[in-house]
Amino acid sequence: MALSLRLARTAVFAVVCLGLGVAAHVLGGSSVPAPAMVAALGLAFGAAYPLAGRERSLALILPLLAGLQVLLHLLFSLSHTVSPAAPAVHLHSGLVPGLGMLAAHGWAVGLTALWLARGEAALWALLRRLAVRLLVLVRLPRLVTPFSASPGTPEPRVLRSAVLRHVVSRRGPPRAVAA
Repeated sequence: MALSLRLARTAVFAVVCLGLGVAAHVLGGSSVPAPAMVAALGLAFGAAYPLAGRERSLALILPLLAGLQVLLHLLFSLSHTVSPAAPAVHLHSGLVPGLGMLAAHGWAVGLTALWLARGEAALWALLRRLAVRLLVLVRLPRLVTPFSASPGTPEPRVLRSAVLRHVVSRRGPPRAVAA
């Protein structure tokens, strides 16, 4: 169970990271070859798998996602073959992105990291609630024993009402205060 959950969480992170990188690269006016996508998926999966063992916060997800986006940007830029006759429609030339691309990557990484961190928190909260409910269901049969009234069992005692010493009775209209 733990291994399959770890693999599922790693796969979600890798696919989101790859999707963000490919979408940004294609929207920037370039194409991404299939071998580069496979390599990028392996890179993102390999980077996320060691960290997917327990709940992670935004403080770890954000730098990991930003670092992977930089690596994916470099990988996609290096794998893209540019012919000299093709017009330069990509938003940057070479490996150094322009200010617009940096801003777009920054916004995309920030919003995606927030989305992944909230999803991570929701998943772990759901798993904790599920564990508590399962624990209650497992322990419930042991705690609740069927009531068996045998003929020799005496009736329970009648509880007497205790005298309440510190009771304040405020029944009735308010008292008139002499001025």
